[in-house]
Amino acid sequence: MARNEARPVVRLRSTAGTGYTYVTRKNRRNDPDRLTVVKYDPIVRQHVPFREDR
Repeated sequence: MARNEARPVVRLRSTAGTGYTYVTRKNRRNDPDRLTVVKYDPIVRQHVPFREDR
């Protein structure tokens, strides 16, 4: 199955400054801007916003 350019792989980096990242895919058509998701950062042991890193 070929990779689709409409759904690229993006890296979500913690805004807490820990350097912790998640890797996910996003639909570029629905979310053309940078993605922001609240997820768990195990280094600070809190839910913090993760922002798309390019």
